[in-house]
Amino acid sequence: MRARRVVTSRRGGASAPPYDTFNLGGSVGDDPAAVAANRARLAAELGLADSALVLMGQTHSDHVRVIDAIPGGLVGCDGLVTAVAGIALVALAADCVPMLLADERAGVVGAVHAGRPGSVAGIAERAVEAMAGAGAGVDSIDVLLGPAICGRCYEVPAAMAADGEHRLPGSACRTAAGTPGLDLRAGLARALVGLGVARVVVDPRCTAEDPELFSYRRDGVTGRHAGVALLVPP
Repeated sequence: MRARRVVTSRRGGASAPPYDTFNLGGSVGDDPAAVAANRARLAAELGLADSALVLMGQTHSDHVRVIDAIPGGLVGCDGLVTAVAGIALVALAADCVPMLLADERAGVVGAVHAGRPGSVAGIAERAVEAMAGAGAGVDSIDVLLGPAICGRCYEVPAAMAADGEHRLPGSACRTAAGTPGLDLRAGLARALVGLGVARVVVDPRCTAEDPELFSYRRDGVTGRHAGVALLVPP
């Protein structure tokens, strides 16, 4: 089974400013018709029906769910795993980390929305556990950590940085201004390597620095891009 992973950008959609233009988030204030058109285009680009896009009602938790069939609505969690081909797992983000996991040999994929609360709560561990429970071999899991706000830009209070380092070692850093910061992808990569996954690849793009991506911290009212994982039948 072949795994496909996609990260969208701001370009090529139907949304008007400040959601311009390929906003996929349905709860950020954008015109629902524009969001529906954007999601339809994403599904078409993937060769799927609109209903095959499985989106989360993201809760900034470490909750991961295994999907055996298209649910027909939002799934309340921050991580999805499936061993069913043709189901596209979608993680929306605008500074948080879209984490896309795959074990092609076993035919299992996952998509995770890893914000600060979920990351420090152990969502990387929960995602790997769910992948293994669905049949993946931990040492066969390949992980992409998609674009997110980088440590140079993610300034947080000193106590929050210390808590992040305690709960997600490797995440504390200094920002470009020399203030306390968090690099969630660094902490998540360290956690995943410690779990024994086969490979971790980090997309170097920073959402706050790259105008091709949505960033809540940069813009406030804005859209959401997506990380998508799916299995493609041979």
